[in-house]
Amino acid sequence: MADELVIEALGSRGDGVTQTESGPVYVPFTLPFERVRANVQGERGELLELLEVSEERREPLCRHFGECGGCSLQHLNATAYLEWKREQVVQAFQSRGLNVPVGPVIPAQAGTRRRAVLTARRTRKEVLLGFSRRLTHQIVDMQECPVLQARIVKVLPELRDMLRVLLTRKGEARVTILDTGNGLDVCIDGAREVSSPDLLMQLSDFSARLDLARLTVNGEVHATRHSPVLEFGSVAAVPAPGAFVQATSEAEEVLIGKVMAACESASHIADLFSGSGTFTLPLAQHAEVLAVEMDEEALGTIDHAVRQAQGLKPVRTLRRDLFREPLSATELEQFDAVVFDPPRAGGRDQAEELAHSSVRRVVAVSCNPATLARDVRSLIDGGYRLIDVTPVDQFLYSEHIEVVALLER
Repeated sequence: MADELVIEALGSRGDGVTQTESGPVYVPFTLPFERVRANVQGERGELLELLEVSEERREPLCRHFGECGGCSLQHLNATAYLEWKREQVVQAFQSRGLNVPVGPVIPAQAGTRRRAVLTARRTRKEVLLGFSRRLTHQIVDMQECPVLQARIVKVLPELRDMLRVLLTRKGEARVTILDTGNGLDVCIDGAREVSSPDLLMQLSDFSARLDLARLTVNGEVHATRHSPVLEFGSVAAVPAPGAFVQATSEAEEVLIGKVMAACESASHIADLFSGSGTFTLPLAQHAEVLAVEMDEEALGTIDHAVRQAQGLKPVRTLRRDLFREPLSATELEQFDAVVFDPPRAGGRDQAEELAHSSVRRVVAVSCNPATLARDVRSLIDGGYRLIDVTPVDQFLYSEHIEVVALLER
């Protein structure tokens, strides 16, 4: 029997939440003050019917919304959506006892996401390609996407044809697609072995027909028609196949601008968790930079870009697992600014070392407000002042938000 519920708030994952005698119940695709009928099992509710509708509700943009796990908030109007994202940052900091001013969210635009990590599975009749359904491993076969760049969506039908020859029956692959300045960079992991001349010829034909910049299968580059170049600031770099880069170039420009402005007067900068050089390379136009990263291929991208560029200050790279061996307070003494951009788990130990250092300025970047707030708390306890917090939306219609925080002594 279905339950009738009144939704009280949006939870941190974008689900409507209401309190019951048994505890909170989360109902996806609902909004505060809506009255709904839902099938409740434990703390999860499946929406069956909207009985009273919020004024903040709007029609979703995509036919897959409600099934595809890529978006959770297409049904929320733009004003309420941006305020909700900002509030997630405010609450994350407040949970650490930090009542700090948080700026308005810098919004993302539809059709701008340049990087997608999709799942492909071959069935008896077809190849499914898309994001997974919410809370499952089932693939929603993507026919449209208002978030991704149009060039990525347009290539999906022919990419399915390529995957049909690359996947074994019931085989599954991870497909990373990046829209670079020179075309799509496609990286497929989990395909069958590419060894026969016939299959190699088919891949070459597919790459030509799709005009791919680069095609990589199971870690081996099989075609490079154009150099898959990205520009970090004004410095060109060629990321490794499947490498992490910021989801949209527009958000990346904002993040780079915030980092550059914060480090304007610095002459020696450490870029911790540097990745492929998103911040290292622009910063090197004005200051000496040490890039620290565990991924050897990412550091190789930086080294190659530095050798090709003109007029950069000296750049050093250091391969190091900052989770296991953070730069010590003593090692940090040589820097007057540090950029700190860890993965979602944050960098607790590195933040504690920074808190004991004399580095004058720290720019912390994160896609997880909760771990960012935890690390900022360590820095403040170590004597830093929080100057500015800016949320940047580059994960449109999802619960995720990028944040830049500036601290100084």
